Amino acid sequence: MSLSASLKSIQDIMRKDVGVDGDAQRLGQLVWLLFLKVWAAREEDFEATSNDFTSPLVDVTWLEGGERKTAADLRWSTWAAPRDESGQLLKKTSTGDELLAFVNGSLFPALKGMEVGPAVEGDDAASVQARVLRERRLLIRSVFEDAYQYMKSGTLLRQVIDKLEEGLDFSSAQNRHLFGEIYEQLLRDLQGAGNAGEFYTPRAVTQFAVDQIDPRLGEVVLDPACGTGGFLTCALQHLHRQAQGGDDRRTLQDSIRGIEKKPLPHLLCVTNLVVHAVDQPRIEHRNTLRQAIADLTEKDQVDVILTNPPFGGMEEDDIERGFPPEFRTRETADLFLVLIIALLKDGGRAAVVLPDGTLFGEGVKTAVKKHLLSECDLHTIVRLPKGVFAPYTSIRTNLLFFTKGQPTKEIWFYEHPYPEGYKSYSKTKPMKIEEFAAEKAWWGKREEGAHAWRVSIQQVVERGYNLDISNPNAVGASHEDLGELLARFERERAAAAGLRDELRDLLAKALGL
Repeated sequence: MSLSASLKSIQDIMRKDVGVDGDAQRLGQLVWLLFLKVWAAREEDFEATSNDFTSPLVDVTWLEGGERKTAADLRWSTWAAPRDESGQLLKKTSTGDELLAFVNGSLFPALKGMEVGPAVEGDDAASVQARVLRERRLLIRSVFEDAYQYMKSGTLLRQVIDKLEEGLDFSSAQNRHLFGEIYEQLLRDLQGAGNAGEFYTPRAVTQFAVDQIDPRLGEVVLDPACGTGGFLTCALQHLHRQAQGGDDRRTLQDSIRGIEKKPLPHLLCVTNLVVHAVDQPRIEHRNTLRQAIADLTEKDQVDVILTNPPFGGMEEDDIERGFPPEFRTRETADLFLVLIIALLKDGGRAAVVLPDGTLFGEGVKTAVKKHLLSECDLHTIVRLPKGVFAPYTSIRTNLLFFTKGQPTKEIWFYEHPYPEGYKSYSKTKPMKIEEFAAEKAWWGKREEGAHAWRVSIQQVVERGYNLDISNPNAVGASHEDLGELLARFERERAAAAGLRDELRDLLAKALGL
């Protein structure tokens, strides 16, 4: 059965359950199950590579009604998918009321309220082991803080678990790419469930951005609106190619950071990174914009930011109070751009997806662009064609590349064309990384051409900081003399005035005035 068919059959089972109301709840139910299944696959790796591995899901304690309770074994392989010595699923597994009582009465209370123990100091083997166990329990508890068990039928829940076991195998490294396909499909379903603002950034876009920013091992990479982790997993793979040994891999894992305010994308992101062998993903569950700009310190600053922040949405009233007065707005894209500048170290680099509205907008948008151009070198804007983010949004978008620490002197634009024979992108014809070969070849030896042009900062200032600048070298574009264009404008304006006067006279005559 195909991945798409497996997911559809799972959701069809959930639709029969009276406790699951709508696509959003079905997705939430599926995602926490996926996390535990993925974690089970990671535990197999831990056990294979460590002699002293202790599962964070064994001997879990939590407080309930003032009473301390303990669950001996909450591992997926114990309650959801027990297997015999040959690896075959056991037929006699809990179902019905028994399964439901366990999930509602033990599993969820334990994971939501899991006691993690005190912080552990020291570098001896026992201290390191205790510290790792605590960090893993903190991770699992954070994942389940906003997770919910909606299903009311233990029999249907068993059917869902069996379908997951039948259709998805994360124990093989070769199959872990499946999770990318899974969360892309989940995001399409999220869009259908009315969760505006969440959409999948095409892998070609994330790959191109990471390739051109070129994060180096030891640099901290942040996505302050990480969604399901597309940029972060791409950066992780880029850095993984630079890692030589165990110390490098530990450095790598500590280098990837993200922040996501919504529970479901946060859970998807954590699961995505676990699939990619990050043992303790540093993905915070909070609203990035709630941290006041004035409160940011050097410790908050990072080397690289890769992000596709939400745009077109409006933040709560009190959010903008954390920003300087000239940048206060409820438009999320503008607030994120100001925040990104503040979060970058001097010399830090960023690649940010932003809508056309940011380029040509006025008012606060002008103040934000002036700030960007004075604090950073906005050296490149790649203008993406319409339909890159279809069907999630039809808004035209751009990739802005900038480095903090020096003001902008000139901006290079590159207009990304459709592949030959394309008029738009679609599910069956998505954007591919190979399309960016021309940009990559142009990047290091920049010249103006059919798709590339350069604009000085003086020209930008004269345009009132409007960065929505059309390609002057496009095939069919005219390059008439400015004086002739002004003269033609005056002639056409005079002709329009003459027509207006003539119409006014005719109307007055008809009315007998």
